[in-house]
Amino acid sequence: MTAALLDARLVVDRGAFRLDVPLRVAAGEVVALLGPNGAGKTTALRALAGLQPLTDGHVTLAGTDLDRPARGSWVPTERRPVGVVFQDYLLFPHLTALENVAFGPRRRGADRRAARDTAREWLRRVGLAGHEHRRPRQLSGGQAQRVALARALAVAPSLLLLDEPLAALDARTRLETRAELHRHLAAHPGATLLVTHDPLDALALADRLVIVEGGRVVQEGDAESVTARPRTDYVARLVGLNLYRGRADGDRVRVADGLHLTVADRVTGEAYVAFRPAAVVVHPARPDGSARNAWPATVSGVQRHGDYLRVRLDGPIAVAADVTPAAAAQLHLTPGQEVWAAVKAAETHAYPATG
Repeated sequence: MTAALLDARLVVDRGAFRLDVPLRVAAGEVVALLGPNGAGKTTALRALAGLQPLTDGHVTLAGTDLDRPARGSWVPTERRPVGVVFQDYLLFPHLTALENVAFGPRRRGADRRAARDTAREWLRRVGLAGHEHRRPRQLSGGQAQRVALARALAVAPSLLLLDEPLAALDARTRLETRAELHRHLAAHPGATLLVTHDPLDALALADRLVIVEGGRVVQEGDAESVTARPRTDYVARLVGLNLYRGRADGDRVRVADGLHLTVADRVTGEAYVAFRPAAVVVHPARPDGSARNAWPATVSGVQRHGDYLRVRLDGPIAVAADVTPAAAAQLHLTPGQEVWAAVKAAETHAYPATG
């Protein structure tokens, strides 16, 4: 990785919860911080913005310490070269779009005319020329998001922080705004940290993913490596895979008492086995033949999942299976029903649990 513009170790103690997350982001890089609710994503963003003091660790940006408790270093929020786009945008309701965007440059010392010129240029860049005198209540959700982005970028931040920037938008506006946001992030010369729980936003916008659970980093890497080899149940669900940890001996992995899965990869020792819900076939009785792994299961739930039905199965392992509506009707799938689940070895992917 190239030299980091942002070099941080974010340690925050909040009662029984402890955040301890190392972060490095290079100039021009977009890193997505992903995790379930309560993982510590927002706490991390607030610490970088200076809204949450660190208990320990450090925040160093472009070689300057913004927060290092051990040395007593602390830079207030308003003096940090950081731009923030909050989930609800937090535009000033009494100010026009132009005044909202000009606010940052004014706070950084620009005179009124220069700040307005900067704001006008940024509104043009985000496609809002002609909307300068509209107040937030006169803007659509997508327009408000673009004003918030323009306001954050108008101060030429070394670090841009995005807190669930698309969460408040409807599906159609979200798709259009995501593409627009990608264009602006690609042009941003500083470091960018995107905090989100949405895998589509992360995969579409970020160069690298950092997955946080329980205040700790559990996995990181580019999208291809993370999606190919998930290391926790959360990451597996995020990328739509069934995931199991077990003990491997060649092409067999023991994933539960009495259940060994034959896999396509040869692995020894602690290993993960992953396969897609679409690879799971549900049978009314034990299937014939030896080409499949098969085990008894009980239907625990059925719900629509796109063009398929997502069937939840309990048994020696809990598994998700995607079946067509026609197959579900033929099987008469209902909660509590006893069935058999099967998956071909060729549809599995096994890999070491360490390294």
